Amino acid sequence: MSLGLRSRPRHRPELPLVPLIDVLVMLVFFTFATMQFRERTVASLNLTLPKVETAGVNEFSSPIIIGISREGDFMINGVPADEGQMAAIISETSRLDNETTVLIKADEKTPLERVTRAMDICRKNGLNKIRLQSR
Repeated sequence: MSLGLRSRPRHRPELPLVPLIDVLVMLVFFTFATMQFRERTVASLNLTLPKVETAGVNEFSSPIIIGISREGDFMINGVPADEGQMAAIISETSRLDNETTVLIKADEKTPLERVTRAMDICRKNGLNKIRLQSR
């Protein structure tokens, strides 16, 4: 019988990288899947749409979206425009299709004069299907 001490081979500590990478990839996919994207036109104008108690929930896409800021500045489909540029775009659109619906999004503090001016430009060019968006 030998009483000698036998040394056990030492194991190097391991860090399992493959499961960690799998978990990180799943977290990235989950983050992208649950992100909320905001509409660019409303976000760039920083509008607070007026609240309407009787408004239904009807999301609506329109080829022409006119945004009017609190200060009365116009944007067409997210691009800043003055009244002349807006009239030219609406005139060209009405020549292509006069049944196009125009969606107007105005801040609740926007002067009524600017909203009616946008509606007037649309009607002068033959676009009579005008919708106002509220919240």
